[in-house]
Amino acid sequence: MYQKSGKRILDITIAATGIFISLPLFVLVTILVCIDSRGKPFFLQERPGLGARLFTLIKLRTMRENGKVTRFGHILRRTSFDEIPQLWNVLRGEMSIVGPRPLLVRYLPLYNTFQNRRHSVLPGMTGLAQVNGRNAISWQKKFEYDVWYAENLSLKLDMKIIWLTFSRALDRKHVNAPVKISMEEFKGN
Repeated sequence: MYQKSGKRILDITIAATGIFISLPLFVLVTILVCIDSRGKPFFLQERPGLGARLFTLIKLRTMRENGKVTRFGHILRRTSFDEIPQLWNVLRGEMSIVGPRPLLVRYLPLYNTFQNRRHSVLPGMTGLAQVNGRNAISWQKKFEYDVWYAENLSLKLDMKIIWLTFSRALDRKHVNAPVKISMEEFKGN
């Protein structure tokens, strides 16, 4: 029951509330992104979702056209504020609040059968791998967390991941933790 209607109701409630609460700050940050990156404020990229079907992921731009991360972009990435536009992906039903993070399309042919099981649920803005190390864990561990989540999906698990996401974001101990901003390229098995 939760996996179908309950999870969708939770997603819509959190996404709509998040958009409403963050809207004034979001507008200001979007203007600052336009100034800082000297271009369009949004980064759009196709990513595989449920059943590996492609959708357009929305993020705030953190890099200039030359691929260099801007000063403001570093702040957005560290705070994960660049992910806020994905609330629209959640409202559209392309993503969930909690689920495996959507990876790059070019990784699709590299997955083995086990790794591909991560696509049996909607991708999420946060997930089990994010609260257990994010980019500091290996690809193997990330896939283990993603598949375990997909096979053990529940309201209790989603609430725990949401709680851990917020508590880790607010926990000052993790602010200067040596976590990589970007994950190394996945090259398959």
